[in-house]
Formats: sequence, C-alpha cells, structure tokens
Amino acid sequence: MPPIKVLQSQFLCAASKLEHCPPMHLPEVVFLGRSNVGKSTLINKVLQQKIAKSSATPGKTQTANFFDTRWQLTHQVLKFHCIDLPGFGYAKVSKSLQQEWGVFLCNLLKTRSSIKLFLHLVDARHPNLALDQEVACFLDQLIAPTQQVRRIYTKFDKLNANQQHALWHKTPNCLATCLKTTDISAKFGSLDAIQMAIIEGLFGIKTDENT
Repeated sequence: MPPIKVLQSQFLCAASKLEHCPPMHLPEVVFLGRSNVGKSTLINKVLQQKIAKSSATPGKTQTANFFDTRWQLTHQVLKFHCIDLPGFGYAKVSKSLQQEWGVFLCNLLKTRSSIKLFLHLVDARHPNLALDQEVACFLDQLIAPTQQVRRIYTKFDKLNANQQHALWHKTPNCLATCLKTTDISAKFGSLDAIQMAIIEGLFGIKTDENT
C-alpha cells in the first residue's frame, strides 16, 4: 500500500445551522455514532493531530464540527473535509435540544451533496444496539448512489481474540480501530485501512490493501 502522509489538518468551523456550514467545494467524510463512542479520538488518529476535542462526558459536542485536511498519496495531494457530528442517544440532553439536533442533522445529511462517505462508529462491545440499527437504517434510506456507508468498530481492543474473530467473520466489510491478533486481515483493523477506506470513498482510489 502506498504510504499516506497527512500534510495539514485544521479546524474549519462549528455549525449548528445549515447557513453556518462551509461551501460544498470539497468531498466530505462524516463521522457519526452514539455519544462517547470515540469519534473525536478516531478523527485525531486519522488526521494525526489532536484537533478534535474528546471528552469523557457524553453529549458534550453540540455542533457539527468541520475539519479541513490535505493528504499526500504518492504524487497526489488530496483535499477534503471531515465532519464530526454530535453523538446520538445521550439521555441527559434536554428533549428540545435533541429535537433540534434531529432537524439540523437530517437537513445537513440530506442537503450536502459534497458528503461522499459516512463512517458509522459502533462500540465493538455492543454491536447490535437498537439505536445503532436505527442509524444504519436511516443511512440506508438516505444515501445517494454517489455515497457510501462504512461501519467502524471502536473499542475493539476491549474484546478478546475469539470475540474479535467472531465479529470479523460476521461483518467482514467493516473496519476496526485496532486489533489484538495479527492474523486478521489488515483490511479490517488498522489505521492505514481506515485512511485508505476514506480515500477510496472520497476519491475512488483503490489499492491492493483496500479492494
């Protein structure tokens, strides 16, 4: 696999309304999932910079946070946006705010044609929660032919080797943030695999490691 070099990453803006979002001139990847699933942590790893705020308090993120980044793949420079969405399912958030998030997020996801890839983050210890299934169904109904959805398991290192293998065989098209075992394909669990999935989803560039 060609090496990926993150040239630059920066926080672009935090939006709570559609008019606050940046222009749709670059392809975009969306990170979404339940509160405290590890979206900010993964974004920081993917962008190789502590740029997204991560908190132990679920529900802290209340806006759609946009990040601008430039990567180099061999001789190509790839520019795109990452979007960190508010977490779902945080019970202590007021109902009115949850409703506001719902309207804003739905409109954001429906209207931004620049979004090419949705990364649905799921806690590997709880892969079949009703809320995650609801989000998956919502995305299946939402996406256009030019868009893709990939599931990424976070907290994968909390599983033992047998549990990792079982989850991998059940959902082989998914990705994971890390592995304890070395005999599971790198297509499933490595930072490089996640970065290449982003490049493929946004730009259609495939490599031997991500086909």
